[in-house]
Amino acid sequence: MGEAAQAAGRAPTAPRRRLLRGTALLAGAALLTGLLQATGATSSQAAPGLAATAATGSHTAAVTLNDLSPRIPTAGGTITVTGSVVNNGKSKITHARIAVHVPPSGAVRTRSAMESEATRTDFDPALDGSDLNGGQPVDIPTLAPGSSAPFSIKIPVSALYLGAPGVYVLGIALDGENAQETADHVLGIKRTFLPWYGDGQSAKATRISNLWPITDRPHIDPRGDTTSQQSPIFTDDDLVKELKPGGRLSQMVELGRNLPITWVIDPDLLATVEAMTKPYRVAGPGGDVDHPKQGTGSAVAEQWLNSLKSAVSGNQVVALPFGDPDIASIAHNAKGLSSDVSLVKTGAALGKTTVDLILGVQSTTGVAWPADGAVDSSVVSVARASGANQIITRNDSLKEHAALDYTPTSARPIGDGTTAVNTDATLSTAFDGDMSKPQGANLAVQSYLAQTLLITLQAPDTQRTIVVAPQRTPTVSQAKAMARAISAADASQWVEPVDYGTAAKAKADPLANRKVPSSSSYPKSLRKQELPADALQQLHQVQLSLNDFVVILTIKDRVTVPFRNAMLRATSTGWRGDDSGEKAYRNSIGTYLTDLIEAVHILPKSDLTLSGRSGTIPVTVKNELGQPITGLMLRLSSNSNIRLKIKNPEQQIAIDGGHTRTLKFQTTAAANGPAQISAQLYTQSGAVYGSTVAFKVQLTNVTDLVMLIIAAGLLLLVLAGVRIYRQRKRHAASEGGSNGGADGESSGDDDGDGPEHPGDPAARTGQDSTEPSPAGEKVDG
Repeated sequence: MGEAAQAAGRAPTAPRRRLLRGTALLAGAALLTGLLQATGATSSQAAPGLAATAATGSHTAAVTLNDLSPRIPTAGGTITVTGSVVNNGKSKITHARIAVHVPPSGAVRTRSAMESEATRTDFDPALDGSDLNGGQPVDIPTLAPGSSAPFSIKIPVSALYLGAPGVYVLGIALDGENAQETADHVLGIKRTFLPWYGDGQSAKATRISNLWPITDRPHIDPRGDTTSQQSPIFTDDDLVKELKPGGRLSQMVELGRNLPITWVIDPDLLATVEAMTKPYRVAGPGGDVDHPKQGTGSAVAEQWLNSLKSAVSGNQVVALPFGDPDIASIAHNAKGLSSDVSLVKTGAALGKTTVDLILGVQSTTGVAWPADGAVDSSVVSVARASGANQIITRNDSLKEHAALDYTPTSARPIGDGTTAVNTDATLSTAFDGDMSKPQGANLAVQSYLAQTLLITLQAPDTQRTIVVAPQRTPTVSQAKAMARAISAADASQWVEPVDYGTAAKAKADPLANRKVPSSSSYPKSLRKQELPADALQQLHQVQLSLNDFVVILTIKDRVTVPFRNAMLRATSTGWRGDDSGEKAYRNSIGTYLTDLIEAVHILPKSDLTLSGRSGTIPVTVKNELGQPITGLMLRLSSNSNIRLKIKNPEQQIAIDGGHTRTLKFQTTAAANGPAQISAQLYTQSGAVYGSTVAFKVQLTNVTDLVMLIIAAGLLLLVLAGVRIYRQRKRHAASEGGSNGGADGESSGDDDGDGPEHPGDPAARTGQDSTEPSPAGEKVDG
């Protein structure tokens, strides 16, 4: 329809306005028909021109609605709307004014019709109605292209012609002229909703429970969580800005303290903030826990924790499982890994203990809250197995029957003693968008109020109880918008605030859907955000290795408690949207466990020499942990049992923390040569512990046969010496007789330096070897 047909005429009364509107529509249609016939234009030729007109007409200017007060109009009152207009066209806008439009069709009757109205962007006089300025026009000065101007308009409620209770569409438009259309017409429009209840209504108020989540992603490093006197190590110090006045978590507490809400808290966040109240450390660049720096948030952490304690006093507190585990990820990607399900069950018990102890309350537990309330049979199964008897679902997942023309009570049984608390999707997601600009927050608040009124008017004689569960970590602007909406609804006549416990125990509507959807209907967008199967498999393997490791510890809690917390944090719903952060956190858990296991190890050994038929082989084990270990077996094995036998190849070992211990193994050698020895630690259950240490033993055993040969040789030498001595003696005697000397002196000149006789032993001319001994240990027999 052309811009002339979109002109918003000024009319003093509503009946006349409607008459003029109808006349304008007929005249515009007749004029358009005549023009098309005169020019011979075909429908295909006219379409582009019409499209161009529609694209520039009511979109020439942007109208922004920053505030509406009061949000709920009352009879005889006045509504003030403030905002601004911007000329986005190519020519200046003249004779401009702010115009008010209310559809002539009256109130919106259904929630689906309201959603349809919210998606309209073009101005349509048949749907939007004529200008209802009510005698209080607001003129806007000439707007050059790109320029803007603020406005504030007061609208008497009587001028809106509000009739029966319901939701009315309020359109705020900029009317004026420009070069494209010199006649007065709508250049831009923005719509909002007015919930109108009137006086003397008897509808039963809808009971609404608003959940108020206090959650965040994990911040304590797996390697820095400790039960000892050492201060913990954080992955970062980002919580400081969240806890400071004006920060997200600070605002959540300050806004929530004056609202009729139910607090839903991740116990890990409380434990983390409590750890911050004492001296704590923050990992260095790249997650360097070996060179941490001092944390800076102790003062703000203590202030926030005290503020939270006072805010929750007297209100219901729901304690999520510790770390807020992602049960949908576990259900879909950890099939067959029982350790992950039991971990969530452990986290549920730990969660209640943590919340009750830190906040001094008696919290509600046994509540599972899958991401966005999306469920299927496997998610429900994991929730049950983890000990939950209530599951916070959402009605865009657990959908109501199409024939049901009203919003039923949220709670309903779904079998096996489990209650699904089916939250309202439209109200729960009302503040998911950008609330940082005043218009976004203003429109969201009005939509929330209008939706709650329509819920009440759907079945005015039947009181229902519904639950609203917003996003887990709303921004500051989102939280402020939520608070304004809850506060305004609390002041209305059609809403009665209740806590979660009341809503969960409400009598179920017999027509409410109780059938859990199949896995095929689970949203693909949410599946993409889940922890992958290999991540959960990795955590499962870490748990198995941890189970094998702790059996050697004498103070097991020093390790099991931090690792339990770390494993719960690794599966946190808070990791959704942060794949790299989740992966880094998960890997650090495995690295940490490996470091602990390797802290108890066999010291490397150099090769050694074993002389003789028997000897001992020493092996040293070192314990670098901060506690004693026991229950380990040290086993030596040889690749040549024939050559070298180890009498007692297995010995138990226990070592104090920070100490070493050397065990000696008795051996027997049967032959010379090398033997390869392996030293390995085992747990009492027979599981291999740590790495194998291998070394070589050189055997130099001297046998009985060799000794017999040496003894025979020595005997022969002695006998030969005696024989030579006797021969020399006889020879000397015979020579003396032949000389005949009376005095018995020899007449010869033989001084004993003559040539030696054959058979004399050779002179020993060799020297002892001066070569260094072979490297390595030498074990003497």
